[in-house]
Amino acid sequence: MRVLRGRSPRPAADREHTAALLADASDGTPGLRVWTPPRQVAFGRRDAREPGFERAKRLAADRGYEPVERDVGGRAVAYPGRTLAFAHAIPLCDGRSVESIADRYERATEVLLGALRSLGADVSSGEPPESFCPGDHSVRAAGSGKIAGIAQRVRGDAALVAGCLVVAPGDARQIADTTAAVYDALGVPFDPDTVGSVADAGGPESPKRAARALEDAFVDGLWGDGDPRVDRIDRGD
Repeated sequence: MRVLRGRSPRPAADREHTAALLADASDGTPGLRVWTPPRQVAFGRRDAREPGFERAKRLAADRGYEPVERDVGGRAVAYPGRTLAFAHAIPLCDGRSVESIADRYERATEVLLGALRSLGADVSSGEPPESFCPGDHSVRAAGSGKIAGIAQRVRGDAALVAGCLVVAPGDARQIADTTAAVYDALGVPFDPDTVGSVADAGGPESPKRAARALEDAFVDGLWGDGDPRVDRIDRGD
């Protein structure tokens, strides 16, 4: 499995690396990326159809976040700079094509839960009401806030299972503040107290530790082959 580490400093260039993983998967090469995206608010396609979308983008920019539009997921997610993103590109031109979308969601949730529990975090599937990027495929700190969400982009020859993971309480507070303003402009219900973190669940505050645990869980799991081929992004991109 190809494993990509690092990031480009600007969101547009950084997204090209994930797009390349998906393109490689269409040729039969699975890929994985777990990283900290540059500071941005990633809006979903549903957000772009809302009357308050332009105002939401201005509010994000006023707080120092670059507004971008992503191809997967429903609602906006704020990345303060240390919050993790993950993207697993899966070829659909081989035996893995028998998996359904629901199968991939279930497996990705299991991978995420296993990785976090290996770090000592007490986590479960699901989310509280009025969470950020609300959806059916989420992970929360047990009895507390949402810390991760999962989405998919599916093409005829490959699928991208992607998501976000809030690691540190400081990031959780920044996400809550920015999301409150952005979701208000979009008309999306949101409770700032529903944002949690891996640290809230008893895990580490280190994005690097969480990233390596998640990377290992994907590489060594049913989707991986236990043999990562690591490539690194030049930060000068």
